Amino acid sequence: MNISIIGYGKMGKTVEKIARNRGHNISLCYDHTPSPNLLKNTDIVIEFSQPNSVVKNIIICMENNIPMVCGTTGWLDKLEYIKKMCIEKKGAFLHSSNFSISMNIFSAINRKLSKLLRAYSNQYNIIIEEVHHKKKLDNPSGTSISLANDIINNNMKDTWVLGEGNKKNIISIISKRLSDVIGTHSVIFKSKIDDIKIEHKAHNRNGFALGAVIAAEWIRNKKGFFSMRDVLDI
Repeated sequence: MNISIIGYGKMGKTVEKIARNRGHNISLCYDHTPSPNLLKNTDIVIEFSQPNSVVKNIIICMENNIPMVCGTTGWLDKLEYIKKMCIEKKGAFLHSSNFSISMNIFSAINRKLSKLLRAYSNQYNIIIEEVHHKKKLDNPSGTSISLANDIINNNMKDTWVLGEGNKKNIISIISKRLSDVIGTHSVIFKSKIDDIKIEHKAHNRNGFALGAVIAAEWIRNKKGFFSMRDVLDI
């Protein structure tokens, strides 16, 4: 495939390396919203840019019938608008707050665990702890919000807050930013008699980049609005 990368920071450079290793051609590496002319030789776009530019990047691809895999977070208030546009234009768009295959399996475990504990929800406080590098813009991370929303969708809690919550129906998200931390997420189900803790720790960006490239390979020649749950069938 001819892959264009929008957002040529650390993630974009890692995506480039992984894609080349898997036999793909990189037709563009760009840090701004590209013109249609720059994308004319593109089979698919992989996008890891900034929250303030991601929607413009998506629209350019939608209007030019170019499939996109998007890993930018911090803009999910506009996700329904993009989903509607994708359906109307019969486009192909795949978004995930985290492309790591193991992280997506971790998320599936979180969904299963919260479903199993739903009958005992009043006995458990739930804490999501996440640690990332200091340059990460969104706080909490999109992954933490997704983990919390999956628990809420299983009717175990009603909402989440950033910081310490002290009510039974609230998920507390504790967010830390430290130097040279790629990403660690823990979900803790805490009661008076026991704790259950699951954790995912990324050692480098290769897992995120590999997942994004696999998603790009999967979505080619498809139409619709997708996530990594579709790619992995979980």
